[in-house]
Amino acid sequence: MSANALNFDGTSPAPGPLLRVARVSKRYPAPDRVEPLAVLDDISFELNAGESLAIVGPSGSGKSTLLQIIGTLDQPTSGEVLIGGQDLAGLDPIRLAAVRNRRIGFVFQAHYLLPQCTVLENVLVPTLACEEVNLRTGAPARAERLLKRVGLGDRLEHRPGQLSGGERQRVAVVRALINQPQLLLADEPTGALDHASARQLGQLLLELNREEAVTMIVVTHSRELADLMGKTVEIRDGRIWGERRMS
Repeated sequence: MSANALNFDGTSPAPGPLLRVARVSKRYPAPDRVEPLAVLDDISFELNAGESLAIVGPSGSGKSTLLQIIGTLDQPTSGEVLIGGQDLAGLDPIRLAAVRNRRIGFVFQAHYLLPQCTVLENVLVPTLACEEVNLRTGAPARAERLLKRVGLGDRLEHRPGQLSGGERQRVAVVRALINQPQLLLADEPTGALDHASARQLGQLLLELNREEAVTMIVVTHSRELADLMGKTVEIRDGRIWGERRMS
């Protein structure tokens, strides 16, 4: 069992789903309203290890807020998010940051690559916070292998400005996978790409989901990308309106 498969205290995870979102709600104070603004209302679902999920719905429905809560970038007003049976809310900021770095990979619509760094250096940035010597020493080889896998083996020393939009987003995907996370969270990863590049990236995400055995959640407006995922959850007005499992 890899270190990333262990719970925060070093114990083995409890049997059951890898991710459990239980009755999560999120409300924000609104100066012009008596009641807080409800962004998410009683959201619940589960995801097993290695599964893929698309979260779809109109703009402003709460999709990205939900993804941020799952990724520990935000906290729910009520409810809980459990990974491996453990509630993330009880962790102190240092341990929570460690969870984000080691167990969760993020891909956003904007790639957020460092323009002054090479492709290889950008991919290795998340490894700088890891203390384990074996991970640090193995990371460059893993980075090169993954970059070759996504068709960028000849771009290792290029800078982001020398790449196409699709190539930059593939670098961002590899960077998200470098620490062998259990969860890969992607927020509109194809939103800034042309149709051909978006289709290529969507297929690549699906293949890496299987090859890397990483559980994947994608927030997207693209039905084409959503249809590649094993499950789909539709959110409207902060609530789940429907769920679908692909056959």
